[in-house]
Amino acid sequence: MRELNVEEITKAVAQMYVHANYFLGEDVKERIAECAQCETSQLAREVFASVEKNMEIAAEGVFPICQDTGMACVFLEIGQDVHLTGGNLHEAVNEGVRKGCADGYLRQTIVEDPFRRKNTGDSTPADIIIDIVPGDKVKITVAPKGFGSENMSQIKMLTPGAGVKGAEDFIVKVCEEAGGRPCPPIVVGVGIGGNFNKAALMAKKALLRPLGEHNANPFYAEMEERLLKRINDLGIGPQGFGGSTTALAVNVIAAPTHIAGLPVAVNINCHVSRHEERIL
Repeated sequence: MRELNVEEITKAVAQMYVHANYFLGEDVKERIAECAQCETSQLAREVFASVEKNMEIAAEGVFPICQDTGMACVFLEIGQDVHLTGGNLHEAVNEGVRKGCADGYLRQTIVEDPFRRKNTGDSTPADIIIDIVPGDKVKITVAPKGFGSENMSQIKMLTPGAGVKGAEDFIVKVCEEAGGRPCPPIVVGVGIGGNFNKAALMAKKALLRPLGEHNANPFYAEMEERLLKRINDLGIGPQGFGGSTTALAVNVIAAPTHIAGLPVAVNINCHVSRHEERIL
C-alpha cells in the first residue's frame, strides 16, 4: 500500500489549473494549424490566423487564452493500492483550484447558487469525478470548461428504434443549432449508451481524448469520421464566419445500456480545448 499526502494533489491541481488556462496541448495546436492550411475561405483563414495569434500571446504566460477560465473539471483515477493521507480529498482538490485561481489571476467563474448568483470568489467548488482503478498511482486531469460551449450541449433519450441514423442526426442537429456561439471550430464529445447521467459523463470524458486519436472500435471510429464530415459540411466555419472547418474532431465513447434505451449526449467544447494530465 502506497501512501500519498493530499497536499501533493493540491499542489498539482493548482499548477495544472493555471497551466491549462495559458497553454494549449500540442494535439490541439497541430490540429488547428492543419485545418487552417486546408481552408479555402479567405475570411476563415484570417480567423484562424487570429486564433493562432491568440495562442501565441497566451503562451507568454501573461494573459489566459480565454477570458472564460472555465469551471474546473477535475478527473481523478485513484489506484486501489493508494492510501490518501493528510486530509479530505475533495477539500484538497478545491484548495488547489482556489490557489490556482489566485496564482494565475484567473477570472472567478462560479456562483454558489444557480438562482441567487453570489460569486464564490475563488472558482470553487470544482466538478470532481473520481474513478477507482488498479495500481498505486493517482492520475489527475484538469479540464477548465467554459460555458459558451457548455451551454450548447444537449442530451436526448432516444429509443432503440432511432438506430445509428437517429443518433447521428441528433448529434449533427445539436452542432447546427449551436452555430457560431461555442466559438468554433469545436471539439464534439459524444456519449452513447449507459443511462442519463452516464451518457453525459462519457461525453465529457470524450473531450479529453487527444485530437486525431479515434475510438479503438472500428464501428465507432467510422462513426466519428462520418459525423466530422457532416458537421464540417454545415459550413458554420471558424467563429461562425463560414468555412470548411466547423469541428476539429468528434470523439465518441459508447457503453452498454438498457434494452429499452439509446441515450445520446453531446458535450461541445470550443477550439480552446483545455486539459492537462499528471500522474502522482
